[in-house]
Amino acid sequence: MSTLSAGARRADAEAAPRSAEAEADEAARRAPPPSGGADPGGPPASKDPGDWQHWLASPPGRYVLDWEQAHFDEAVGDVFGYHAVQCGEPELDALRANRMPHRVHALRGGDPLPAHDRPRVRIEHFEELPFDSQSLDLLVLPHVLEFAHDPHQVLREADRVLRPEGRLIVSGFNPASLWGARQWAMRGMLTPLLPREGHFIAVPRLRDWCKLLGFETERARYGCWRPPCRTQLWLDRTRFMERAGDRWWPICGAVYMVSAIKRVRGMRLIGPAWKRPSHARAIAVASPQRSRMPDDRAG
Repeated sequence: MSTLSAGARRADAEAAPRSAEAEADEAARRAPPPSGGADPGGPPASKDPGDWQHWLASPPGRYVLDWEQAHFDEAVGDVFGYHAVQCGEPELDALRANRMPHRVHALRGGDPLPAHDRPRVRIEHFEELPFDSQSLDLLVLPHVLEFAHDPHQVLREADRVLRPEGRLIVSGFNPASLWGARQWAMRGMLTPLLPREGHFIAVPRLRDWCKLLGFETERARYGCWRPPCRTQLWLDRTRFMERAGDRWWPICGAVYMVSAIKRVRGMRLIGPAWKRPSHARAIAVASPQRSRMPDDRAG
């Protein structure tokens, strides 16, 4: 009897943890996903920070960042206002040449801290920005659209937060380039040069999206005409292609930058004419009489 009791106690002791674990699994399955987080059964994250940061630290990544830094300094230098925001890319200080008093860097949760000491804000994703409507004068999106779940929503959010005549600057990889051909056309033969989570957006398509939202796009800037080389040695050897590409195939650069201005049509409401228009009365004007001169021949 004592043996059976001991065995029963051991069985109960072993069954208790299993039942508690089963209840915990069942509660975890029934619990809703946390607010603001990604659904475990939904799509994966838009960009793996580790892979992307590792690529930016490589020679081709530094080559792209150097070109973008120089052209962002040129693009934002003459943009005036009060509030400017850069989304993503902590390795890139796109607002350092801008002179607005309030410049904020919006980062995702997994992004490292940037080198500058300006105000920063952490957000979950760029499809929902924590800014008031029509509160920004400048919004910079470096490589944000190509790694977003819904790039259309990112542009709609940019249209919401920008003021009329506000400026939007977007940079991305050009699919009509040697880098785009290496990334997508030769994916079965060669290893991809860039992280494969991104989706390249062509400049004509980006222009169409901006036009639908009322943005007026300016001329796109292209750069990085060297072939997709992984080592600094071969990037230096192909430096001559920078001038040749700018002259002979300018729209085939690996990176582009598009600047757009938010246009809002103004209108003037014309109300009903409650007062009748007063007709101007004609005023008689006395004309001077001409005096006759005596005729010398008279008499």
